[in-house]
Amino acid sequence: MSTPHNEANKGEIAKTVIMPGDPLRAKYIVENFFEDYKLVNSVRGMYAYTGTYKGKQLTVMAHGMGMPSVGIYSYELYKFYDVENIIRIGSCGGYLPELKLFDIILSENVFSESNYALTLNNDNCHIVNSSNSLNTIIKDTAKELNCNLTVGNTVCTDCFDLYMTDVNKFLERVPTDFNPVSAEMEAFALFYNAKLLNKNAACLMSVVDSKFIKDVATPEERQSGLNNMIRLALDSSLKL
Repeated sequence: MSTPHNEANKGEIAKTVIMPGDPLRAKYIVENFFEDYKLVNSVRGMYAYTGTYKGKQLTVMAHGMGMPSVGIYSYELYKFYDVENIIRIGSCGGYLPELKLFDIILSENVFSESNYALTLNNDNCHIVNSSNSLNTIIKDTAKELNCNLTVGNTVCTDCFDLYMTDVNKFLERVPTDFNPVSAEMEAFALFYNAKLLNKNAACLMSVVDSKFIKDVATPEERQSGLNNMIRLALDSSLKL
């Protein structure tokens, strides 16, 4: 079985999938962390690899940029490949002055102005939560790894937040007391698909830019400088 966007046969995708946005990051993960792996999808260059990490079968699959892209790939994984857990690992913009480049954030609830839920499911929903059970595993694993983790609410935008003409105007539209710690572009669609299909989803992010930081992570740093977040996601997956 395959879909228009995924050539993998049923059974070639593991029950737990780690999803970076960048296909080259997916390749980097399996080449540097897995004992063995097989390329199971290359349609549109959205690589998916299934292999073993510390003896556990996992799949690493890219999801591209933005809610429409991650929405398609995660929906198909849940619906047609019987995936139970997806952990998104990506980059984000930090909204707290104390956050530094490559600090790791775990999303609890995500707000979006998008009509993704309305279009997909006739649901006027703009806030959706991650899976509590999956987040608990990730938080416990972070403690075991002595990995600093910021846990909080995040916003999911339809455009790169650094390109907004006035990010403060956007933040004024975020619900009162939501208090986002970061911004990214995919988690809402992922979390909503998980809610709709009764699956599990989490989103780990590394800070790569911030209005409080002059430096911005380079493309090379974004691809390979996120190892602590990658290890946290992979080691958390061992408990699933």
